[in-house]
Amino acid sequence: MRTRNKIWVGIGAFVVAGTGAVGASGPAPQSATANTNVSGAPLTELLRGTSIPQSPSHGFVIAQHAKHGGEGGENEGGGKEGPKLPPDLSFALKIAQIRGHLLVGDQLIKEEQWAAALPHFLHPVEELYGGIRKQLKEFKTPPFEAALKNLSNIVKRKKGGDDYAKALKAVEDALAAADAGLKDKEKNWQGFTMETALELLKSSTNEYEEAIVKGRIAKPVEYQDARGFVLQSEKMIESVAPGLEKKDAEALKHVRDALADLKKTFPTAMPPKTPVKDHGAVLSDVSRIELAAGRLM
Repeated sequence: MRTRNKIWVGIGAFVVAGTGAVGASGPAPQSATANTNVSGAPLTELLRGTSIPQSPSHGFVIAQHAKHGGEGGENEGGGKEGPKLPPDLSFALKIAQIRGHLLVGDQLIKEEQWAAALPHFLHPVEELYGGIRKQLKEFKTPPFEAALKNLSNIVKRKKGGDDYAKALKAVEDALAAADAGLKDKEKNWQGFTMETALELLKSSTNEYEEAIVKGRIAKPVEYQDARGFVLQSEKMIESVAPGLEKKDAEALKHVRDALADLKKTFPTAMPPKTPVKDHGAVLSDVSRIELAAGRLM
């Protein structure tokens, strides 16, 4: 698991040029190791067949993410065509995606945007729960499909107040049990949390790409998915920040700075008509985060 992520970070360092994108790592040194991955294979071999779009408004080349962290019926870690993630990371990613949906859905409810909120309470049970059902026992997590359905039904009926609060807590309690089950199995919890957060950020780039059609945010739900995933990633990173700061305070600062830049893409829960940033700029921000995170894994 660690090797796979380090290879991705190495690719990011190789293809992202310019001081704004390099972040904590600075310009790549001209050495043999700068052009190889941790296994010693040339990065050109890893990059073969990878789409590397030019971001015209930012002047640097960014690696196109392979559809990481796909939801529902897609393979984890790469959408329908990408490689599967290890089982524990796959489970953790789906739990994080559920949280991201609920986070943005809750924001919309607080703004009285019930219709806009509903898809984010339906997606967890319709697209994600089936992918973790068989793993629940392994991670000591009680079944919570009924709790998810109850919550979505309450949102559908626009029943706020105590009914909504109790239904949301029932789901959150199950998600907390999933966290505890994962924590029991993971020796390096802060590194695992960071890795899960990075996979969630990759998911956000896919959702954001889907949201934009002909230079406009034509699919608000996908924009909101991306927003929820980014904000949930930040919460996960901050939950282990004290340990990360002890390991490398400078790298954590770069992660936080890049996250702050990324969050500017999502100023409000209801999307603006035109994107604050194009997809290439969002990929750049996520690449900066991953480059700095390589020192924190």
